[in-house]
Amino acid sequence: MALPQTQALGVGMVGYAFMGAAHSQAWRTAPQVFDLPLRPVLAALCGRDRAAAEAAAQRYGFADVETDWRALLERDDVQLIDVCTPGDSHAEISIAALEAGKHVLCEKPLANSVAEAEAMTAAAVRAQARGVRSMVGFNYRRVPALALARELIASDRVGEIRHVRVSYLQDWLADPAFPLTWRLQQEHAGSGALGDLGSHVVDLAQYLTGQLISGVSGVSATFVPERPIPGGDGRTGPVTVDDAVAFTARLESGALATFEATRFATGRKNALRIEVNGSRGSLAFDLERLNELEFCDPADDPATQGFRRILVTEPGHPYLSAWWPPGHVLGWEHTFTHQVRDLVTAIAKGTDPEPSFADGLQVQHVLHAVWASAAQDSRWTPV
Repeated sequence: MALPQTQALGVGMVGYAFMGAAHSQAWRTAPQVFDLPLRPVLAALCGRDRAAAEAAAQRYGFADVETDWRALLERDDVQLIDVCTPGDSHAEISIAALEAGKHVLCEKPLANSVAEAEAMTAAAVRAQARGVRSMVGFNYRRVPALALARELIASDRVGEIRHVRVSYLQDWLADPAFPLTWRLQQEHAGSGALGDLGSHVVDLAQYLTGQLISGVSGVSATFVPERPIPGGDGRTGPVTVDDAVAFTARLESGALATFEATRFATGRKNALRIEVNGSRGSLAFDLERLNELEFCDPADDPATQGFRRILVTEPGHPYLSAWWPPGHVLGWEHTFTHQVRDLVTAIAKGTDPEPSFADGLQVQHVLHAVWASAAQDSRWTPV
């Protein structure tokens, strides 16, 4: 169902913290950079605390505020719901929005359980038949260097894939005095590093290689079992999620893969690294050098063979034609701008954006298999 170029796409956002800020900037920036077929309008921001929501709405540029997300579904000026809440509310909000005929962008991981993700995917399929679109927000797919890596793998520049190794390291929980937030409570977050960081690396591995993970063997650890309750006058509460997880896996082709995700790697702030080794070459990416991709071609002269740096800032590289001259680098926030571009374009064209809720469900299956394996002394667990 193609839409007129001048038509507005009213955005209703639920949640206004870290992800709300990132998404809001992207909604504001995308139409200034890209020639979008629809015009995003920040119609209403939803948060339970009206005063805080009003302050955020003014800062982010939203025209109005609601304190109940259900009110967004009744508004004629809202055509898309952007879900930036903790995982325990993703299913309820997304399913209701899709049934109300609203497009949905839902932050990752898609849900806190396979059952919730299955229900969300079924709702997305039903809505799809009515021209209503949905997407899960795995923003690292929109790093230009990673999009280029996918193109190189798809064009057989690395040949038959043999190894994939991925790590995502942070350190913000290394201090045992860090308070007990929702991210450390299973009922709100579903899991810890496994869902927060592991969902990203699982999606990236499958996205880059074009293969699904077929089985896993995992271990997990919770290093600090009790943390201070905010405003609790010295009282502590239990941490009910993992602090770190590591697992081995096989891809559909039989290729080997290793994954690590932790929020206890002291000195690592947001260190995501992925390397793919194939029969004809290798690719490597480090998020701390976001504009670079490393490529090794064994066909090169042995005297000079090795990983070479590709500075991914040329206008012919993914997404870069809309930005700055070559060498003028982009940052983390641009991945969300690219996400908006792709989503709005798909909605206008009447096509299904990627990653879909079905893609999010596949990631959820992998996360569940890792959790089940870790609970059974690293038993090999099919996905």
